[in-house]
Amino acid sequence: MVGTSGWQYRDWKGRLYPEKLPQRLWLEHFAERFRTVEVNNAFYRLPERKTFEQWRARTPDDFVVAVKMSRYLTHVKRLREPAEPVQRFLDRAHGLGDKLGPVLIQLPPTLPGDPALLEETLSRFPAATKVVVEPRHPTWFTDETRAVLEKHRAALCWADRKGRPTGPLWRTADWAYIRMHEGQARPWPHYGKAALRKWLELAGQCDETYVYFNNDPGGAAVTDATEMIAMARRRGVEVSRSPADR
Repeated sequence: MVGTSGWQYRDWKGRLYPEKLPQRLWLEHFAERFRTVEVNNAFYRLPERKTFEQWRARTPDDFVVAVKMSRYLTHVKRLREPAEPVQRFLDRAHGLGDKLGPVLIQLPPTLPGDPALLEETLSRFPAATKVVVEPRHPTWFTDETRAVLEKHRAALCWADRKGRPTGPLWRTADWAYIRMHEGQARPWPHYGKAALRKWLELAGQCDETYVYFNNDPGGAAVTDATEMIAMARRRGVEVSRSPADR
């Protein structure tokens, strides 16, 4: 399924959101046009469980919410002593019920590889929870790291910046997670059709793939997500709903 990283962007007004639509109704409008979203603001400030429950109540039954792990675990604790941060996160995020999708653990670029810390962190998640890890220091990309991810059936995030993967394209789970950070097409930061096609082919190698466009300025994420869905449909693949359906 294909969506965007967040939905509360003022410059999407007049693009995805009608000019007169109040911001308090943006989530409902978004969820009628996309089937999934990645929540990034949980990284900066973890919402209360009530907020997650409200998101669940305001969206369609088939809506899926991927949630970025709080920076308290990744950037403050730097994966040390993960039990309490993970439990607090799950206690709140489980307010989404069956709409909770993958949990994204994005590691700081200054955190060098430490498979033992990753092992301890992943062991704190229930087996039923999909976890995806986005390392950003090159020392993470080792056989030891890959083995830890495979053991816990956690996906290595396939991230793109300027049309290139930011790390290896390991398949460590039976599902995949792709983050599209910045394209090279004009106007910036759009993706061109060749780049979208390449990632669509990779996504097709897995039984289940989540794709989130994080290139939000100017509504590029909405345009590119819509185009990727259209490409998939032209190949006979039913991906998820699209703004073009409305």
